[in-house]
Amino acid sequence: MTEWELPTARSVYIVAETDAGLVLRHWGDPGRRREFAPPARTPFEAPTDKVPLEFAAAGTRHAQFAELLVQGPDGVDGALLRLVPGSVAVADDGRDAELTALLRDAGAGVEVELHMRTSREHEVVERWARVRSTRAVGELCLTRAFGAAWNVPVGPGARVAELVGTWSREFTPVEVDLPAGQLSLGSRQGITSHLYSPVVALRARDSDDGCEAYGVALAWSGSWRMVVDAVPFRDVVRVGGGADDETAVITLAPGEEFETPHLLGAWSPGGPDGLADAWHEYQRGRLARSTGPEHRPIVYNSWYATGFDVRVEHQLALADVAADVGVEVFVVDDGWFTGRTSDRAGLGDWYADPSKFPEGLGPLVKGVLDRGMRFGLWAEPEAVNPDSDLFRAHPDWVYRAGDRPLTTMRNQYVLDLGRPEVEQWAATMLRRLLTEHPVSYLKWDMNRAVSDGGRPGDPRGREWSLQHTRAYHRLMTVLREEFPHVTVEACAGGGGRVDNAVLALSDVVWPSDETGPRDRLAVQHGFLSAYPPHVMSSWVTDEPDRLDTAPASLEFRFVVAMAGALGIGADLLAWDEATRARARELVALYRDIREVVHTGEVRRLGLPSDPVYAVQYTAADASRVIVLVTARPGAGRGDAPVRLPLTGLRDEARYRVHAGGGTVGCGVLAGHELTGAGVPVPFALAPDCDVVVLDRLP
Repeated sequence: MTEWELPTARSVYIVAETDAGLVLRHWGDPGRRREFAPPARTPFEAPTDKVPLEFAAAGTRHAQFAELLVQGPDGVDGALLRLVPGSVAVADDGRDAELTALLRDAGAGVEVELHMRTSREHEVVERWARVRSTRAVGELCLTRAFGAAWNVPVGPGARVAELVGTWSREFTPVEVDLPAGQLSLGSRQGITSHLYSPVVALRARDSDDGCEAYGVALAWSGSWRMVVDAVPFRDVVRVGGGADDETAVITLAPGEEFETPHLLGAWSPGGPDGLADAWHEYQRGRLARSTGPEHRPIVYNSWYATGFDVRVEHQLALADVAADVGVEVFVVDDGWFTGRTSDRAGLGDWYADPSKFPEGLGPLVKGVLDRGMRFGLWAEPEAVNPDSDLFRAHPDWVYRAGDRPLTTMRNQYVLDLGRPEVEQWAATMLRRLLTEHPVSYLKWDMNRAVSDGGRPGDPRGREWSLQHTRAYHRLMTVLREEFPHVTVEACAGGGGRVDNAVLALSDVVWPSDETGPRDRLAVQHGFLSAYPPHVMSSWVTDEPDRLDTAPASLEFRFVVAMAGALGIGADLLAWDEATRARARELVALYRDIREVVHTGEVRRLGLPSDPVYAVQYTAADASRVIVLVTARPGAGRGDAPVRLPLTGLRDEARYRVHAGGGTVGCGVLAGHELTGAGVPVPFALAPDCDVVVLDRLP
């Protein structure tokens, strides 16, 4: 049996050639190789249903879930994929390794080129497939084309962690005990969606938080589906995923190929926390173009202060205060473009409204730059209002289902980016917007899901979601390559489009429209389990909480927002001088801790609903530790001082500890004291929060 090993930073992924095809041999600790027990022989399953195949089509497997569904002529469906002898090849440059293999069914006219890529710099295995038609005539129809099958060795069954939600309640962690059966997650909305995040974590049903864990994530920003398949009594739980197979039908002409969305897998010996570390390491080191302040500035966004009432003198008055408290970029949100006095008109007409800006945007831009800040704009390139010049000129550019009445959500339609002329219009508009004025921050929003997706009369119309998503990715690539100085914030009515493909093409993402601080704390808690703090845009606003209405101080709001990329969205003109002065101090504190928050190892200490909750950030060399602490009302005022046990510190290391933005010294403590008795929290910043900083002594 020939085997191939693909090394990661701390693990190994091993596949082998067998009579059944390419199978998984081991995934995890190089020193603890496991053997998969062969299932008992039964007359109701073929051999290919019993082994951990790396990729299978219906027709290759017969009883179990398959990654590829092929519709053939004359009602002959499926494909009997066989590994082409001698087709497996591994390229290894000492840092990255990539395996390719070819599966083929000449009779069905299909071949699949498998790809697996690892790196010694991180823990993530990346997998995808290219499905190609080898037919001489006729079309190859794919009703499912997932990118890989992950054989996760945690069975029988699994504990499956997922992130679920709805608008304003995104990234809520839930855990499912799956002894057997299938768990299906996905989106049919043309975007990643608020309902489910395309990432799952699996561990053995009898494991604790410190045991081995595996994660699978889909790097795709359109409609999608993931399936966790726990076949009864098997030691492997199979996870597959890709473009949604309920709404998409892929048609290939002779010689054409389809590249599946990429799937990412990660292993950790340290349970959910270790798995989060693995994701963050990959997202910082491989997806981010930088982790510095040049693309993670302190933002002021004027939406909550102005709504659609955007006026130059008002914006500049806000800019005066923003600059004074230490903001680095001033972003004008919705309401700046032609006809935009409410959400009923103007989307699609991306020119400065002459009634609001009789001299164009120039005076406002100059005013912001003169105050020492960068200038940014909000845009929603994929949407159009019925009341807009763009829609009146091109009513055929929106998604529609034949003669059905058009459906509006938020008084808008979605543009069909799958049309080349629409994608070209969007690219031209973005280039103009970013060159007419020195715009260096762009917030790209998407405020509704796609309804009635499709393109009647187009033979490829059922590929609309694939086409839309790839056009979106190409447009984001235009921004990245042609305007490298522009920071891009990705948003979709909050966290409706957050995935690893978006993280590779943007600098920050907007996790939720919920900015009430206690509800936001819950959103961020779940977010950090799969996505890193340096991309997590979070604002200080005046907005109330919807669910957890316990009171919160201004300092509490800042501490919550400091957990990622800090922004401010409050009405600054309503702040008195004392509030502005306090904000100035808190922004300065954030500047001091920002690097460790964005690049450090993250540990969530407890739950946001606990009396005291904290997020710990430890610098890569453990020279500095930041602890952002929040508390329920009254929790920090007990007779006994609050102490929080930290994690990951060396017993012999000694740290000088201070709190409250440096205003209170807490002495010098050893690592074993900090992880044992815990760090003291004096709640010096405010009665309901604190920032504790630990600096290691030589």
